[in-house]
Amino acid sequence: MKHLVSEPITACNREAPNDCHREVSNACNREASNDCHREVSNDPELVEGFGREPTLPAAFRWRNETLEIKAVLARRRSTKVDRGDTYLKRHWFDLETSGGRIVTVYYDRAAKRGQPHWWLYAIEE
Repeated sequence: MKHLVSEPITACNREAPNDCHREVSNACNREASNDCHREVSNDPELVEGFGREPTLPAAFRWRNETLEIKAVLARRRSTKVDRGDTYLKRHWFDLETSGGRIVTVYYDRAAKRGQPHWWLYAIEE
């Protein structure tokens, strides 16, 4: 069953997935790839058709739980129109966790300083 959540989540550091108190870098991706069904790697990438994306962390902290990412199932993006110009608003990811759950998260590019960038949108039990 899919539950819509829409709550901020904390990105965990790749070198220490259990240390979720420090935010990870928002570095852009550089390596070319079309394959969305892949294991999560530590290497940033440039995804054809999606431009530069935020690097996915190894895990997210949500409420009192760590959601460790096993695989990326799908990725997409959403845009907004402002005064006739179209801007990239969010990067969306459907992910499988190490516990077998499917989660949908997004990275909000328009988040203000001090506001969360990563959000858990939905989780399937």
